[in-house]
Amino acid sequence: MKLTGAEILCESLTRLGVKDLFGYPGGAILPVYDALGKSKLHHVLVRHEQGATHMADGYARASGNVGVAMATSGPGATNMVTGIATAMLDSSPVVCITGQVSSKLLGSDAFQEIDITGITMPITKHNVIVSRAEDIARSVREAFVIANTGRPGPVLVDITKDAQQASAEFDWDAAVPKLPVKRKQKSYDQAEFDRAVELLNTAKRPLILAGHGIMVSGATKKFAEFVKAANIPVAMTLLGIGCFPADEKLNLGMMGMHGEAWVNHAIQEADLLIAVGMRFDDRVTGDLRTYAKTARKIHIEIDRSEINKNVPVDAALVGDAREILEQLEPHIVSREHGDWLARIAEMKGDSAVRDIQSLPDNGHLYAAHVINDIWKETNGNAIVVTDVGQHQMWEAQYYHHNAPRSLITSGGLGTMGFALPAAIGAKFAKPDSEVWVVAGDGGFQMTMCELATIVQEKINIKIAIVNNGFLGMVRQWQEFFYDKRYVATPLVAPDFAALANAFGIRGERVSNRTDSINTIRGAREYRESVLIDFRVEQEDSVYPMVPAGKGLHEMIRRPNNPLVETATEP
Repeated sequence: MKLTGAEILCESLTRLGVKDLFGYPGGAILPVYDALGKSKLHHVLVRHEQGATHMADGYARASGNVGVAMATSGPGATNMVTGIATAMLDSSPVVCITGQVSSKLLGSDAFQEIDITGITMPITKHNVIVSRAEDIARSVREAFVIANTGRPGPVLVDITKDAQQASAEFDWDAAVPKLPVKRKQKSYDQAEFDRAVELLNTAKRPLILAGHGIMVSGATKKFAEFVKAANIPVAMTLLGIGCFPADEKLNLGMMGMHGEAWVNHAIQEADLLIAVGMRFDDRVTGDLRTYAKTARKIHIEIDRSEINKNVPVDAALVGDAREILEQLEPHIVSREHGDWLARIAEMKGDSAVRDIQSLPDNGHLYAAHVINDIWKETNGNAIVVTDVGQHQMWEAQYYHHNAPRSLITSGGLGTMGFALPAAIGAKFAKPDSEVWVVAGDGGFQMTMCELATIVQEKINIKIAIVNNGFLGMVRQWQEFFYDKRYVATPLVAPDFAALANAFGIRGERVSNRTDSINTIRGAREYRESVLIDFRVEQEDSVYPMVPAGKGLHEMIRRPNNPLVETATEP
């Protein structure tokens, strides 16, 4: 059948299983929006194109499917760049579709013309400009395959306006992706595999480093079987949280710059590290010169370029995490590792304050209280979407995730403003799930315009603003390393509760522990969105903290002062 390029795009997205997409119209994409009105696709009108990419990203992370964002040319496309980079660094499958000026105007500096494929080349897995209607279906199909195979990532498809307006025969079967044939070589040789098996079965102090790739590969069930068969304790990256239940005894908690002290010490004392679906980034390793010097290392990773990039390894198994774990498990000799587990328990000591059912209340409201209360009241069953900063680390410490894809956060790029729009995307992906935003007062102000999107779409999201009146993490660095010179970090914010009411969302304000629990309960019972402004202690800090350039064992621990009874480390 003969369709316009715009109609071909909508039909292609429908056949690819897309139901919801997130975008903002404009002149160069207007033919597509006209076609959208006649399609079965549900378009979510955002208030800023950055929000569209974060929504598509949140949708992808919550569901494991490709998220789709759409914008016009010029500023519409460039507004998507931060969201594209966020998806790239966290390996999230997102397809961004942008309108472009007509092909005859390309290179003429026409109104709202920008070379968006050139701009995004370093931050996309692939991008393409399409100038013929007959190429649209194949290009979109290729985009979906590329975005969601191997190591996932964002793909941008830039479609000229004349390609959207022109007509062409739509033949879905003929629009098969024309991608290079996959190399058939083995990902690793037998010697590498045998070496890995030997290391696993002879180590006395082994430790698994569990990353995001476990969830991406759909390996959570197989990973749990592997862990229990080998009886090896597990440390999590930030994005790996949820790939192995927090209530499992072998789950030690998060590693790295703000990871648990006993976890970082265990890494430094281990004689074998098994890294699964993680990339040894600097926030995990600290100073590479002192990182896990006594440990041999096995790296299971789908992206060959990550092998030996930051940390040299003794055995590299390149491939899908689930497939490799399936091959390894039959060769594992189960061992008790009693001395090693006892040593980790000794290092943990009475720092198990994170595991108790309630935190002491001395009259102050701390972020740790807020996160702990949300965890208890939701029974750990919510999808929590965080912004970036202190609250992000407190969430990782105090909300115990048992399910995969239940923590959605920006790790690699550390994008403030991520939480609110990403939570909207997550809610569309999982409409029956309880979704909580946990954001700071700084990052929330970057994308708070998306409150209007929540109202227009009539969705139910709970929003917790951890409001300390500062750009909290930057202030913490200024306290520790810049003699408390708080330059440009004290923050004036609106009355968030009143702001929510102005948008038509119920707003609440909390400044003490008793009201915290009651307000969270009330928000959960309310069938529409609620925003809660938690006024927490202003100069609390996240502990432990590995200073930049220091080793994992060189953590700053919470000093012995009255705050110790209310928060994290003894």
